[in-house]
Amino acid sequence: MSEKRLLQAAVALCCLVPIFWGGLGVFWGLSMVAVAPPSSSGDGHFRYLSGLLLGIGLCFLSTVPRIEMRSARFGVLAAIVVIGGLGRLLSLALGGSPDAPTLFALAMELGVTPALAFWQLRVAQAAD
Repeated sequence: MSEKRLLQAAVALCCLVPIFWGGLGVFWGLSMVAVAPPSSSGDGHFRYLSGLLLGIGLCFLSTVPRIEMRSARFGVLAAIVVIGGLGRLLSLALGGSPDAPTLFALAMELGVTPALAFWQLRVAQAAD
């Protein structure tokens, strides 16, 4: 299997995380994270941010078919995810030890996403 195909498979697989969790967050709102009773404003904000997560996952998925040609889109999306991960890291620094799902999200945001972005650039440069 070519490096491009491996990257496409990895990105498609990784996209399942934000698509799944973003979709759940839009559907379930704050009840998804056991915040009860959620305020209308808090629930709306959580669903909005979940919608952004869902959208980011779908936009990453849109890069898969011609991934070697999508460096600009991939880079912007990766930067958005890393910035969000830095916000989550600040929360960890200020609030202490998070649960396992939060640590998984942090690893995806600050580890997997940058690694995929560098890999995408390498595949794009090889395609030139």
